Amino acid sequence: MCNVILLYTLHFTHYTAHAQPISSAELINNAKFYDGKIVAYEGEVIGEIMARGEYAWVNVNDGQNAVGVWMPNQLTKGILYAGSYKSRGDRIEIAGVFHRACLEHGGDLDIHAQAIRQTQAGRPSPERLNISKRNQAIILAVILCLVWILTQLKTR
Repeated sequence: MCNVILLYTLHFTHYTAHAQPISSAELINNAKFYDGKIVAYEGEVIGEIMARGEYAWVNVNDGQNAVGVWMPNQLTKGILYAGSYKSRGDRIEIAGVFHRACLEHGGDLDIHAQAIRQTQAGRPSPERLNISKRNQAIILAVILCLVWILTQLKTR
């Protein structure tokens, strides 16, 4: 009953009353305790959003582990960035039912999201040129040219 009240409070007050998010380590280590309960979980959206009909899989990483989150497609509309080599993903907080071995999804550990809230916007993160590697490549190219010139002179 308390879980239902928490969910309605989180959903209808647009998270004005915050539940403390649970870490992935806590969920994994105490999966039996949280199984079937409504939990709050926060982390960075990583990888691609994988649409499956009216629902989608979203991987959310809290810095320790990634947890698969199953959610209706309309909840993914606010997710603009997913973490990759080219961007930092949106940070979201999820309220949903935790499953330690979800029968619907082949026995995987997951969360079935009922509400999400963006806590921090993602952003593009351009690749930075590694100056040290560039300099090493130039030095090796010069050495290669010198070796080639010396072998050409030696064969004459």
